[in-house]
Amino acid sequence: MPIRPENRWLYPIDWRQVSDAIRFDRAGARCERCGRPHRRHVAHLGDGRWWDAASGRWRSGRGRAIRLRGGFALARVRTTYVVLACAHLDHDPGNNAPSNLMALCQRCHMLHDAAEHRWQRWWNLFRHRAIRDLYEDPPVTRARMLLRRGG
Repeated sequence: MPIRPENRWLYPIDWRQVSDAIRFDRAGARCERCGRPHRRHVAHLGDGRWWDAASGRWRSGRGRAIRLRGGFALARVRTTYVVLACAHLDHDPGNNAPSNLMALCQRCHMLHDAAEHRWQRWWNLFRHRAIRDLYEDPPVTRARMLLRRGG
């Protein structure tokens, strides 16, 4: 995932080299959670199950080989272009210990960051409401309208 400009100063100068070492040297250009290969088109069913062309098997969202029972509709199969990112497990960009970093595909990264994204969405909404309350007129209530009219 791209680094926001306001957060770039939190990362070390050699972040590109650290990220490459985790994604390619340690993880072997595969997601460390599900095993999806970097820079490949992968067929998937939308619920985490994906086709591993290298081994000729379906895999679960955790990378385990599975069998599909009862088949599936070919219309449900979609493809995704996989790109690995180096994720901070504790969401702290200043903690660059190898044990805190993991190579994750887009799906696994979004699942890992889901709680953080929910919190960020709440914080942005809270912040915008607070700014609106400080700098905009308060909403006109029925009681205030009656006071203005004198009744």
